[in-house]
Amino acid sequence: MANLSDSEIEKLFSGAPQYFARSEGHFTGAPHPSVAFPWDEQLEIRDLTDHTQIEDRAWSCVTAWPHITRDVQPDRSSAQKMTAAKRRAHFYPRCRERPGMLSMAGLEKGSVGYQAALELGVSDALQEEQFGFESLGSKSHVIVEQRQRMLTSRDGLRHLDDHAILEQLIKNGRRYSETHLGDRRESSELYNELFLHILHPPVKVLDHQNPYSLSVQIQSIVKVLAAPNMWIDFSHVEWRIRLGQLLWGAENEIETADNASVRSANSAVDLHEERYWLLLQILLASELLIRLDAITEGDELGIENIRPAEVHKFEKEANRSVKWSLHLARAWLENIEVVRAEKQNLKEDEKPAGWLATLTKRMSLSHESSNHSNHSNHHIFNHPTYVYAIKGRHCERQVDGLKHFARQLKWPDIDSYAARISENCRALTTGTPLDTPLATPASNRSSYFGDSKADHRSKPSKPSRRRQIQAALNPSGWLSKSYVSGLMLPGEALCHLLMSTLLENDQEAMARLGPMANLCGGFMYSGKSFWSTACVVGRVLAAGKGSAECMGWISSDITPQTLGDGWVNIEVDNVPEDAEHINKKARLWFKAAIEKESNVLGDADSSMVLPADFIIPYENVYAQPPPTLWIDFQSLNLYAPVDSVHTTPTEEAATPFSETSQATKAPEIRTYPAALDFKVTSEDQLGNTEEKEYTFALARDVYFVTAHPCVPSQHVKIMKSATSPTIQQVDLSGHGGGGKTASVIGHPLHKYYTYLPIHLSDLLTKRDLTLEALLANYPTTGHRPSLTPAPGHAGARVLVIDCITGFQPLPQEHEIPLSPTVSRTSSLSISGDEPPATPATPTTTTPGFETAGKKMHHETRRRQFGSDMEVLVRALCAEKGWNALISRRRRGCLACAIREAGALAWKVVIRVD
Repeated sequence: MANLSDSEIEKLFSGAPQYFARSEGHFTGAPHPSVAFPWDEQLEIRDLTDHTQIEDRAWSCVTAWPHITRDVQPDRSSAQKMTAAKRRAHFYPRCRERPGMLSMAGLEKGSVGYQAALELGVSDALQEEQFGFESLGSKSHVIVEQRQRMLTSRDGLRHLDDHAILEQLIKNGRRYSETHLGDRRESSELYNELFLHILHPPVKVLDHQNPYSLSVQIQSIVKVLAAPNMWIDFSHVEWRIRLGQLLWGAENEIETADNASVRSANSAVDLHEERYWLLLQILLASELLIRLDAITEGDELGIENIRPAEVHKFEKEANRSVKWSLHLARAWLENIEVVRAEKQNLKEDEKPAGWLATLTKRMSLSHESSNHSNHSNHHIFNHPTYVYAIKGRHCERQVDGLKHFARQLKWPDIDSYAARISENCRALTTGTPLDTPLATPASNRSSYFGDSKADHRSKPSKPSRRRQIQAALNPSGWLSKSYVSGLMLPGEALCHLLMSTLLENDQEAMARLGPMANLCGGFMYSGKSFWSTACVVGRVLAAGKGSAECMGWISSDITPQTLGDGWVNIEVDNVPEDAEHINKKARLWFKAAIEKESNVLGDADSSMVLPADFIIPYENVYAQPPPTLWIDFQSLNLYAPVDSVHTTPTEEAATPFSETSQATKAPEIRTYPAALDFKVTSEDQLGNTEEKEYTFALARDVYFVTAHPCVPSQHVKIMKSATSPTIQQVDLSGHGGGGKTASVIGHPLHKYYTYLPIHLSDLLTKRDLTLEALLANYPTTGHRPSLTPAPGHAGARVLVIDCITGFQPLPQEHEIPLSPTVSRTSSLSISGDEPPATPATPTTTTPGFETAGKKMHHETRRRQFGSDMEVLVRALCAEKGWNALISRRRRGCLACAIREAGALAWKVVIRVD
């Protein structure tokens, strides 16, 4: 056979995703994983994704990646205003959350996408803690000395009181809303404003050609913001979550109840001081961002000239902490408004009307203490005339997003819940003077995020991808205020804050669940269970019929039989391979291996590619037809708590910040091993039936990835030939069937990729075998028909679990007939140079596949998928410790899923109908 030309290869793999990992530039950290269709120009193909879109503008802050929000109930006028505001060029720092939150919600419920799967090994949660991170108020002496040094340096910070900071934030808010570059101040005016009021001028000339340029100002601000051991480093996940605690947390909400890594602020002095330094950090970052936006907009309009050397210098000096401060500045300028009012116009005895009203509270940064000089490097003075409030600009939008979240999760009694939310929102907009709420007895517990007690009992010797986050809920606490204000940073924080706000506004739920929450675990409430996607139980139960997923949370009708309402933590071990491959050893750093081990040409030389080197991967082909299976889920079991030595609620000691001196009691969140029970009935070809019961322990913290969608090439013609044992076993009629034929047509697979298909019933009988033992049973000619045996492979690379044959399929809305482009003439051929016309309707597509044009329709049907069989196979993977791809027919072909497994270095593909 003649070698395939480049043009023929491109036609052969049209519509096949290709997997990459490429660096975005210097000083940007780990490479960026991506999926592309380099040989396709049709938007219907290039826009295919393996994850869902963000469904509400209120959740847009979850990612720093550019994205389009698919609003379920769009407000056209508001959307038009936002679109107009976005037309201006903006500066986007090349620093984003890891894993990318867009990819954390795969098309399959409880799964992630390709990008997130690779970034889990380099996630932000794995970063080492910031020096001095352990305290809000009791700072390390290094931080104290650094702040003193910066305030006394000749080119450091000027003295700023709280009044000056807030006044400048008001001015920056107005400046940010300007729509035209011509309305902005000249760079000389910005220079004078910066160096006469905020910073000392540079001690040496930074730009001899234009010493007052925006570039000079940017360099000076970056130098201050990049100073170590001085500012809060929001590259750490916990600080992103606790941002609202510094702004809205009361003194008694800063305490901790255990020996976790975060200690309490010593007094109101410490809290006020940290709040001051946070606002100063926001001010400097907003000054920097406004200047970067001005340069970006000027470059876009052709009136600014950015030298490459300046770009390189900025990327080098602006470390991760600076770039995350820019994310904070953007979130502040877009969502927060600082309001100034005269003191005499406020009545001190007026109280807020509703918990949402406490969002906009008076910002009094001043405090009186005779020992203040011993605790602070900077005196803060109260302005005699004005008082300031920080207000959310989009509270209505955030409340609508909260109601959307509740509906998606099928929250109990959602109709009355939505009504209560609306009432609170109206109370917020009445303009009632606001004040700091009094603490409630329920808030006398720690209101912070940190490692759970269960995690402290067996601290792993190596970093773990698992997080255990506890928080104390408070009906008027900073968690709800953080969400409703919209002041949130990219990453997992939004998922935690959404659930916290949902619970804090449901009095019945708070009463039945208690004030302590484990936001990486789960809870039972009102006959349903709710699980974080950070918990393996949630990722497994998500495959069941009737489950729902929204913004990092799973709801299910499955509840453990022995437990009532309450929070639980799940005992689970790391997958050994995952624990070994994190940070610098993560798969993502091996860019060449990722692309090589997923290449459409396998290990072939691109100049020597033969048609005989490819097969069409088969499924549903067995010498002896497998039995028909009926799988019935029985129960979710949570066994005796791992920490059952404590059998009664613990008593908390009184703390200096408690409202009363009496100790409070609260139930402890227990840690349980989890397992699922199933009943499996099988019937062989002779009609004999057998019933067995299986229990799968959810012992390993496995992840599932949605195999990326693909579109079969319309250029390829497949034929029946005596020389092709693969094609002999493929039914080209499009009707499918059991036995020795099956309806499988997709992209070709190179002989480099060896795989072992195994039916789920066969896998259950070999349950005790390891994955390596199963793959070692790979026979070259028996299970993988090919014209040319793959050399040098003692075993298969990938295990393909057949969850299609012999199972009752879900009803489909449309049957797609055989495409007229499929031929039955001779071996493997490629059609002419001209691509075929784009099909007008789904009825002209290749059998067994869903067209790219039906992508949006498929997304709306996402929650209709699910079965006990899919729960069982996920539970089996969790017991064995197998990370797995989920490849669904009509969405993607088996060949592309096997190649994606090669990119991820995973060894299991679950093929479902």
